[in-house]
Amino acid sequence: MSNQDNSHDPPYHVAIVGSGPSGFYAAEALLRSDLDVRVSMIERLPTPYGLVRSGVAPDHPKLKQSILVYDKIARHENFNFLGNVELGRDVSIADLQATHHAVVLACGAHADRRMDIPGEDLEGSHTATEFVGWYNGHPDYRDKKFDLSQEVAVVVGQGNVAADVVRILAKPVDELRHTDITEHALEALAQSKIREIHILGRRGPAQAKFTAKELRELGSITNTNASVNAQECVLNDQSKIELEAKTNTNAVKNLETFRGFAEQDTSVGRREIKFRFCLSPIALKGQERVQEILLARNRLEGPAFSQVAQSTDETETISCGLVFRSIGYRSVPLPGLPFDFSSGVLSNIEGRVVDGDQPLRGLYVTGWLKRGANGIIGTNRADSIETIKNLRADICDLTIETMPGIHGLLSILKESDVKKVTFSDWQKIDSAEIERGTAKGKPREKFTRIDEMLDQLDR
Repeated sequence: MSNQDNSHDPPYHVAIVGSGPSGFYAAEALLRSDLDVRVSMIERLPTPYGLVRSGVAPDHPKLKQSILVYDKIARHENFNFLGNVELGRDVSIADLQATHHAVVLACGAHADRRMDIPGEDLEGSHTATEFVGWYNGHPDYRDKKFDLSQEVAVVVGQGNVAADVVRILAKPVDELRHTDITEHALEALAQSKIREIHILGRRGPAQAKFTAKELRELGSITNTNASVNAQECVLNDQSKIELEAKTNTNAVKNLETFRGFAEQDTSVGRREIKFRFCLSPIALKGQERVQEILLARNRLEGPAFSQVAQSTDETETISCGLVFRSIGYRSVPLPGLPFDFSSGVLSNIEGRVVDGDQPLRGLYVTGWLKRGANGIIGTNRADSIETIKNLRADICDLTIETMPGIHGLLSILKESDVKKVTFSDWQKIDSAEIERGTAKGKPREKFTRIDEMLDQLDR
């Protein structure tokens, strides 16, 4: 960065790409700073809030309360939201750099990690993201089909997203009717024939990534049993060491819950959730669709907190008609920007986008695209604060030019005839969804297609 003492007449203009938690927390940090700053946020969907809207399970409404914070940020006089504007389709990085002093990339992780096994693309094999997006009304997944006439489903992964998938598959539909789950999902789930759900972990019960509360909830679903093979709860020495660490209380609680599941009577209940450990998929098999999953038995190797699953020659097969993989998300490269493929993030140092060790002028990153797909909603606040701290340290050196900010961006969008969605436009869509939901005794009934959302703006 230049050390030249540049004179500059405020305000500064900063563009943020993405309207999920990391994007809003970056906007909050900017607007609370001592800078005279104007924030332009662009979002490819007409709706804001990212995974808080489309990723949080409908039966966990308290996790969506952060929207109240984002709504307050969006009402700030120096904040502008432009939805239905996609980076790479409607505007480029160069467009944003030509109109703003700095650009913060907060567009998350859009792809799922693959298992990279034979048969992974057979019909009946899905990502957790597809299923979660489908029942939450994300337009990208509205037309996905899930054959719920199958009796046995397998969920690969043992984190909270996997828990959401299992819970929605197992929970009685009547307990979901007064949530904001979409109507098309309710109709399909009401016809579900699923009676058995296997949830697989490649390591042991001490390494499962569920939060203790989410795991306990899987054991209290109406008319559903949660079961564990007691032998699979026997720990090796390194896992015992892990549980002795004072910072590992969540794993201790999880193990207690698993052992409780192992003692339960599984002879009653319409559905059963079966937790399995130290198993890795090695193939999905079937003629035209998934009919079974072939698994390798693993053993744990390595020191405490660094144990890895090493497959053995012992195998096992589960007959099933549905498989959902929930093994993590990954970011995708952005055209023209350096990407760290080993970590799956935009190359950066504490939020400054870098090419090698050299920061790229005026380019910043936050959220999953910065650190990888991990953490909870609140994790993004500290992450974004760090990025904006560095942006503030750099901003006086970024340019001596006056930038047009939002007005320049609007001029570019006018030339491309994009139907942009302002925050007041989103409020119209929001009100219409709430009104639709009220008629059904729900918090809202989401529009699941972009043209339906845009139609509300012409009324």
